[in-house]
Amino acid sequence: MITVFGSLNVDYVFQMPALPAPGETLLASSLVVLAGGKGGNQALAAARAGATVHMAGAVGDDGMGDIALAGLHGAGVNTDAVAAIHGPTGTASINVNGDGENTIVVFPGANAGASHTQLPSRGLEANDLLLLQMEIPVPEMAQMISHANRVAAKVVWNLAPMQAVDIELLRQVAILVVNEVELQQLGKHLGLPTDGTVAALLAQVAEQTTNSVVLTLGAKGCLADHQGDQIAVPALPIKPVDTVGAGDAFCGAFAAALDAGEPFPTALRWGCVAGSLACLKEGAQTALPSRDDISSHLPTLPN
Repeated sequence: MITVFGSLNVDYVFQMPALPAPGETLLASSLVVLAGGKGGNQALAAARAGATVHMAGAVGDDGMGDIALAGLHGAGVNTDAVAAIHGPTGTASINVNGDGENTIVVFPGANAGASHTQLPSRGLEANDLLLLQMEIPVPEMAQMISHANRVAAKVVWNLAPMQAVDIELLRQVAILVVNEVELQQLGKHLGLPTDGTVAALLAQVAEQTTNSVVLTLGAKGCLADHQGDQIAVPALPIKPVDTVGAGDAFCGAFAAALDAGEPFPTALRWGCVAGSLACLKEGAQTALPSRDDISSHLPTLPN
């Protein structure tokens, strides 16, 4: 079973002719209101990839929480550990250009009030997987990480968006997932030289944190440092429509594969396929692929 402790948002997605420059005003061609938040996205991605998923987090009492949770309920995600607290639900404003590239502004809202106490004491057990991001308070996630280690559950932490985290807390985690910007930020935070190759920095971060570290590379797939070996996995050759949520699709499918007992390299392939397929439709949660979608495309992924 996978427990996701993370953010739940309502996304306002604007289709734009270009991403606005500072001081520039542009007219959007369309607006869609969708469920989002990295926590909700990754929980739904894992559920669609076949995992049994519990979601812990918080929404506001503004009526927008129903939108944030609708996709999770539809996919059978257990939301008993999602609290409704006073104030607005988390919100994101997402601008997407014609090439599928995006800029995002997030208001945390109720996510700032998410608490580890929402999960029952038996909400995590041995061999379960705890999946985290960085859109809820770090001290609350630290409590969940400690609990996961006490019960021998595996922790996967997507450091997005990157924040300064004590290295001793990072060392309590089994797997870190970062993109290229987050890897650079993490390297600087750890006092590592960041002017060398990406592969060298990845290896140094893995050595310093004692983690397996997965680096997502967008259209190039991913590169992971796992138990001293580096594993490169390509993405599917696609023409992206919208890259919003691709990283969350990767994380959810990767976690689902690990939860299903797949070897680490195979789990990377699940993640790369899911991340690629998520770029073929607009929106984050609306674009997440099913287990059948992932399985049918795995044989077509280049070796």
